[in-house]
Amino acid sequence: MMDTLVAGISGGIGLALAAHELQRNPETHVVGLSRSASRNHEACALAEAFPGRLSLVDADVAERGSLDAALSDHLPGDARLTRILYAVGVLHGEGLFPEKRLEDVDPEAMLHSYRVNTLGFLNTVQALLPWLRHRDPKLIAAVSAKVGSIGDNSYGGWYGYRCSKAALNMAVRNLAIETQRRLRPATVVALHPGTTETALTAPFPQSLAHLRVHSPADTAANLWAVLDDLGPGDSGRFLSWDGSELPW
Repeated sequence: MMDTLVAGISGGIGLALAAHELQRNPETHVVGLSRSASRNHEACALAEAFPGRLSLVDADVAERGSLDAALSDHLPGDARLTRILYAVGVLHGEGLFPEKRLEDVDPEAMLHSYRVNTLGFLNTVQALLPWLRHRDPKLIAAVSAKVGSIGDNSYGGWYGYRCSKAALNMAVRNLAIETQRRLRPATVVALHPGTTETALTAPFPQSLAHLRVHSPADTAANLWAVLDDLGPGDSGRFLSWDGSELPW
């Protein structure tokens, strides 16, 4: 039985979310998805530690064709997914770095942020629809970011990341409304994980020095504690790692 899918298994938070669930629930089977899932040393080590309980699927969430083909190859037609966690995100990389001012904005870089941070989420849920058409309770959670909050933005900058995460939040809100008609009972939420020590935050040591920084394991435990308390009545919310409500 495959019941949980974690998109972003090669990232620090995604790996920790999968590990936490495997450790606490001996009955669960996790599908770990990323572009390099089967070649990621940490993900492979986790699969070896829990034989037969973690399936690694290589697919790019930004490429719908690749995603469809990979999922069809790895998920049995009668599988039921009850939890989807989207922990894929991009902030920096080759040709991509947080903008400090308007002159730094590059259209192609921003489009890449949207493809991964926003469209990747919608692609993933859309591709998984065949395994969500059942009557068991379903949970769909997207790891967003507090900097994607329009109401909380008082510093500016980081155009691509902020805008793509704000768009992700709107996608979550839209999906929460639609699933109440099509996939009941369903809970769809956006989560701010808190500042976590991962490859995404590694280039910003000076900023981290002034913040409360969590380990990936602590972040995973915090997020699962929030998710475990949610039900369909919470669908469409934007929540922080401690369960508090965040402004859109």
